[in-house]
Amino acid sequence: MERRAFLKQASAAGLAGATLAAPAVAADGAVVRWRLASSFPRSLDTIYGAGEQLCKRVGELSGGRFQIRCYPGGDIVPGTQVLDAVQNGTVECGHSCSHYYVGKNTAFSFDATLPFGLTSRQQNAWLYYGGGLPLLREFFAKYGIINFPGGNTGAQMGGWFRKEVKSLADLKGLRMRIPGLGGEVMSRLGVVTHNLPGGDIYSALEKGQIDASEWVGPYDDEKLGLYRIARHYYYPGFWEPGPTMSFYVAKKEWDKLPPEYKAAFEVACAEANLHMQAEYDAKNPAALVRLLEKGATLHPFPPDVMKAAQKAAFSLYEEEAGKNADFRKIYGEWKKFRTLQHSWSNLAENKLENFMYANRIR
Repeated sequence: MERRAFLKQASAAGLAGATLAAPAVAADGAVVRWRLASSFPRSLDTIYGAGEQLCKRVGELSGGRFQIRCYPGGDIVPGTQVLDAVQNGTVECGHSCSHYYVGKNTAFSFDATLPFGLTSRQQNAWLYYGGGLPLLREFFAKYGIINFPGGNTGAQMGGWFRKEVKSLADLKGLRMRIPGLGGEVMSRLGVVTHNLPGGDIYSALEKGQIDASEWVGPYDDEKLGLYRIARHYYYPGFWEPGPTMSFYVAKKEWDKLPPEYKAAFEVACAEANLHMQAEYDAKNPAALVRLLEKGATLHPFPPDVMKAAQKAAFSLYEEEAGKNADFRKIYGEWKKFRTLQHSWSNLAENKLENFMYANRIR
């Protein structure tokens, strides 16, 4: 009797232990616990905050049964290794910007942004209703990942320069921190590009290791304090006209979720995508005023720089389409959508905005 009772208790304890140790799988309302690795530090509260918002909303929408914990870049893996962490199962999901991974495949850039590409509104239109998301999900499936739009900064600034750039010739030999395809475009204009994490930019500028750096926009740039070293603040950031951040989910983990948990996750992603852009639009104008008060000097990029950069960008795209089947498949559809969007936006938004900005009523 004692032996049978012991075995019964041991069996029950073993099952309980296995339940606790095994990956949480939703069944009949069971609690699911995931980890989300972010590419961004907590100091980037608007971008990093999108991951925290997702976790909070998923919990609320599931009645606390679907729990996700957000970890800043470097806590689990370095910020530029988030895609790998989701792909290899280190974490169930992540939040990143896909142009960090163009070294693996330049087609990743379509999930984020391309120089002289789509604005944030146009990017959302392409992803949600223009066929972009199905094309990208077919591509991401090769990595065992499902991608979800997860925020946008809007058009970024052109960065901080120690010396004024008066013409295309001033870019020759200039050392600049700039990642992704934007870095490739600038290198074709004679810039020596560096891909440094955000935490290293100030030190590199201060020590003279680089001459310029792009970052995000006024709200985030102010925090880095780059205006203290490189006071020339350029616009526009033509390499990031509307960069989308993305949530990555491991396909095998996604397939385990019940429909209601999937719905909660998708809704939370859409909310995060909306709120990031709205928050930046609210915060950037006041931050720019503060930067100017602190001594920053605004400059537009010279016309010859803009024209040469655009020519270099589309030359790069044609080259990539010629040698990369993944890039080619997405590029053709993206380019057609971009042409239509630019025609419409120029007719409606651009004409109205240009009039209002040129004829301000104070």
